[in-house]
Amino acid sequence: MINIGFYYTVKKGHEREFEEKFWDVVSTNVKGMTSAKLYRNVMNPQEYMIYTEWESLEAFRDFMKSEGYRETVDYGKSILEGVPSHKILQPLEETEVKA
Repeated sequence: MINIGFYYTVKKGHEREFEEKFWDVVSTNVKGMTSAKLYRNVMNPQEYMIYTEWESLEAFRDFMKSEGYRETVDYGKSILEGVPSHKILQPLEETEVKA
């Protein structure tokens, strides 16, 4: 399993629209995505992070190549400021911890 953080800054006045689009995308049952959470920066309500869990890196890469993702990116250009960033977080191998 891997985790991906998507970081966005939304143009003022488009926050609700961004939130609704997030729910539209995650409710489509994206193949390989096991969980998605939307976070909003309390200090700057135009900044968001979408935190997702994926079955594998390959599942995430397939999503990034999908038509649905391309459509969302094209749409996002009208409501986002700057270029979004993404961070791939992979867990370290589990090791036994002795107390």
